[in-house]
Amino acid sequence: MPISSILTVTLPVADQERALAFYTGVLDFEVRTDNPFPMGRWLTVAPKGAATTLLLASWFPEMPPIGGLVLAAPDLDALAARLREHDAAFEGPSDEPWGRQLLFRDPFGNGFVVSQT
Repeated sequence: MPISSILTVTLPVADQERALAFYTGVLDFEVRTDNPFPMGRWLTVAPKGAATTLLLASWFPEMPPIGGLVLAAPDLDALAARLREHDAAFEGPSDEPWGRQLLFRDPFGNGFVVSQT
């Protein structure tokens, strides 16, 4: 039986509250789950309408930040302005042979590429 989808990607974060503030307050993601978990909270967020969620996991202190997750946004200039307003680290937007993109890191070093849709 083939795998049919990716449900959740785990992001290592040192502080779930700070991560939640970044993903909901800066990126405008919505909370999908926020439940007690033996090692903290099972806290997932996602862009509105997206199928795949991000698990903000604080129980992997030795897990290095991940990079290369690709997101999509219709207006990279607006995203850049929002990231700048919140003093978030980012580069771009830039026009590349494959399209327009912006790079950013969350407060814990997890890296993202955002492609303009």
